[in-house]
Amino acid sequence: MQPIRALGTMSGTSMDGVDAAELLTDGETITSFGVSAYRAYSDAEREVIRAAMGQWQGGAGVAAAAEVVEAAHEELLAGFDASDVVGFHGQTMAHDPANRRTHQAGDGARLAEGLHRTIVWDFRTADVSLGGEGAPLAPVFHHACARWIGATEPLAILNLGGVGNLTWIDPGLPVTDPGALLAFDTGPANAPINDLCMDWLGQPFDRNGELAREGEVRADLADALMQHAYFFRAPPKSLDRDAFRRAGAEIDALPPSHAAATWVEVIAQSVGLALTQCPTPPARVLVTGGGRHNPVIMDALGRLPATVEPIEAAGLDGDMLEAQAFAFLAVRVLRGLPTSFPGTTGIKAMVGGGQVSRPDGLADPLPAGARHGGNRRVTEAR
Repeated sequence: MQPIRALGTMSGTSMDGVDAAELLTDGETITSFGVSAYRAYSDAEREVIRAAMGQWQGGAGVAAAAEVVEAAHEELLAGFDASDVVGFHGQTMAHDPANRRTHQAGDGARLAEGLHRTIVWDFRTADVSLGGEGAPLAPVFHHACARWIGATEPLAILNLGGVGNLTWIDPGLPVTDPGALLAFDTGPANAPINDLCMDWLGQPFDRNGELAREGEVRADLADALMQHAYFFRAPPKSLDRDAFRRAGAEIDALPPSHAAATWVEVIAQSVGLALTQCPTPPARVLVTGGGRHNPVIMDALGRLPATVEPIEAAGLDGDMLEAQAFAFLAVRVLRGLPTSFPGTTGIKAMVGGGQVSRPDGLADPLPAGARHGGNRRVTEAR
């Protein structure tokens, strides 16, 4: 199949704003990267979303949060007019794979109608309903990125968003090979530090690590948190944004700078543990997500037994990687290709998820013969 121009979006658990990025792809390989843009949430919008965190469909504040998410995406995406399909992730409000449920606020059918575009969305439900963790979903794209940069040896991509997640990749194997990928959430990342900063400083994150740099690590509390049952589970595994809120209450009760410094220690320890759970130790760890902008976090990761560097060192864009991933996944969904694998979400067999919403009368963006079948729901947005 000839590549098509896909546009992906991400509104992450850090709740800073919406990323959008274009990608030219056939859903299997990357042809080229396109333009990108960012739309920050206002303080008022962020508070609406925060108020609905942890809520399920129909819960308090969820409808208002969904309206904020949809309006922000529609405003940002209106500036892109060349894409054939849009991958819309929505905003994760709650994630409970143990009970086979996950909730991403935002209706792709409404966006399809408002933008008059083909929208692929609801990426996680099929995986979770079949017993998978529903996360992370970016690893299939990470595998394509590893090949795009010419990697020949196993490496890891570490995404430090609200939650940390790691993808171990063997680029020498096809993505459908059981040994090609292992992916899982490592533990808390920016979320607890962001919440501290918002509650104490009225700012959404620890700019340049200034708060954590002033504090002292309470090693006893960091070590105690690392005894949490999650860290003893074998991967693949995934987390809700606030999974450690109760366990981390003693850390959060510290003076803010000491709390931030201690959370950085937890991040470093949890990533170090994650590397020991990989099939082979990766020699290189490429860091993406907002956490790589925090020099205190990056310094703490520097003691790991691997070369740790921002993903820009490999020629990739760490601010837009997740948005690019959902552009890539959108094309895979259109083609009926799998989006999650036993080594990434723990699903028993490869699964393709996602809904496709297309405005009435809009042509299918795929050429004839490009579709492989698979789990793919198409609805008309009216």
